[in-house]
This record gives sequence, structure tokens and C-alpha cells, in this order.
Amino acid sequence: MTRTVALLVFSGVQSLDVSGPLDVFAEANRFLATEDHYLIEVIGVERGLVACSNGLPVQAHRHYSEALDAYDLLLVAGGPALVHQKFHPDLYAWLKAASVRAKNHGSICSGAFILARAGLLHGRTVTTHWNDAAALARLCPMARVDSNRLYTQDGALYTSAGVTAGIDLSLYILGQHHGVEVALQVARRLVVFTQRAGGQSQFSPFLTPPVEADSPLMLTKMHVLAHLRDDLTVGTLAKVANMSERTFARIFARDTQVTPAEFVESARLDAARVMLETSQAPLKTVAYQCGFKDAHRMRAVFMRRLDVSPQQYRLNFGSAGKREG
Repeated sequence: MTRTVALLVFSGVQSLDVSGPLDVFAEANRFLATEDHYLIEVIGVERGLVACSNGLPVQAHRHYSEALDAYDLLLVAGGPALVHQKFHPDLYAWLKAASVRAKNHGSICSGAFILARAGLLHGRTVTTHWNDAAALARLCPMARVDSNRLYTQDGALYTSAGVTAGIDLSLYILGQHHGVEVALQVARRLVVFTQRAGGQSQFSPFLTPPVEADSPLMLTKMHVLAHLRDDLTVGTLAKVANMSERTFARIFARDTQVTPAEFVESARLDAARVMLETSQAPLKTVAYQCGFKDAHRMRAVFMRRLDVSPQQYRLNFGSAGKREG
């Protein structure tokens, strides 16, 4: 079954919000029978060439006023100025009608602001770039804005976090259409993660600012990752770094932008997610292996950080066959 994918672009659009998702569906055509190919269309808010935020010119296939099809997937790209940028009311009216016609619709990164101004996020659970989440919540107070997810699905509505998370969302949708094997083949072609789970935090401990490979802070980070089950207090980590506790805590927070305790918790959370996604180990085993001591403490961290229990996370994202009840 041929599927149509349309992406709305505008002057100042983030180029990766355009090329990332479109490359996922274009590459998928390499692995699909002709009758299952994706037909891709770029829709312009303005006529003619539009300049991306990095200066790259993009030529839309047609103006939005001419795009009256019922698309299988209609996505709105993001851009750095969208927090405050407004368009003509005609665009929002068109987008609202086009989203009703479309089988599925959504946004990449700050494209959620266009959806919000079109009245499409009322009462919905959505995400966007973490830096813009508070502004989106103010713009659309009746939406539930989850700033700690890479992408969300709320019925026929899909939204993603910042920039490259649009690739993760597109791989997720591709997997829904054609199965995980096709999504895996495309991910390999693009040399990206096979597919980061939607519930994965935008604040992974591996996304902290880089430090020198042989620096005391890097040695401390590596010690944490190798000893998750240990008692990883500030005092313990300060000894690894060969610093006083006060100096270590200050330098760690300054150079990594998280406290030692936050880094340890994030590392344990990421390790637990991997185990839940890839194994059938009992929750108490996952908790112990990842340093949470017991399943109750692990559940509390999951609920606070991801707003989902470990059991539900496994049901949503696990791939190890039979799920734990």
C-alpha cells in the first residue's frame, strides 16, 4: 500500500527537521516493494524557495493552499524562531483542516508551536525540544507537555523532541507501518541508533558536556558506569577523582551541568531502561543490577523522571518476547 508523507516547511525552518524525517522514508523505499513505497511531498508556507535557518535553500513541491490531499502522514517541521513566530491565519485554518483529512499528523521539534496556534494540541500529550517546553506549555496550557521524552504518540498525533529526534520518531512510525526489521535496515543505512525509545530521556547522562578522556571527571564517569551497584556517594566519587568532596562537587557540576547525584541517577535509569527493553529479568533483578537496591526505589525514579512505571515501560518498549506482568 502506497503511503503519502507531507512535510510543511517555511522560511527559517531547521534543515535537519526536514532532511532527517524525509531521508528515513526515502531510504525505506529501498527495502520496500514498489506498491508499498512512500510518496514524499514538501509543502511550503511561502511560494518558491525558502531559506533554512542555516541558509540552505529548499524548494517546496507546492504552496499549502494547493495541498488539499488526505495524506497518510502530515508533519510540521520546526525552526529556531517558532516560539514567537506567527503566520497568517489562513495557514492555521488550512493546517487544521489538513490534519483532519490526514490519517496521522504531528510535528518535529518546535513545529509543535504551529500545531498549538492552529488549535491542534488542546487536551493532548506532546513533546518538543526541552528548551522550548515551558514556552509551549504557556502557549497551550490545556496540553500536557512532556519535556523528558524523545517523541510521543497520542492517538493519531505524533510529536518529537529536538532536531535529530525527528529521525527517531520517523523510524518509530516506519516500524509501525512495516515492522522493526525495515526500520532497523533504514537505521543502518543512515548510521544512526536503530531506534531510541520514545520514553528515553532528553537528558541522558551521555549527553553531558564532553571532558578530556583522561581527566578526573571522565574517570569518575567511567567508574559510575562500571559500578552502578556500588554506593556512589559524593565522597566515594571524590576519592576516585582524587579531590576533596567540596571541590569535586563544585567542579563536576560546573563542567557537566549536572550534580554527581543527578548523573548517578541518570546512569542507573538508562541502564534499567536497556535491561527492560532487552531482557525478561524480574524487576527486582533489574533494580539490583542497576543500583536501585529494590524495585520500589526504581519505580519511584521511573515515575518521577519518566512518568511511567518500569512495568509499563517494558510493555511499551520491550522487545524480549513475553512481557512480565
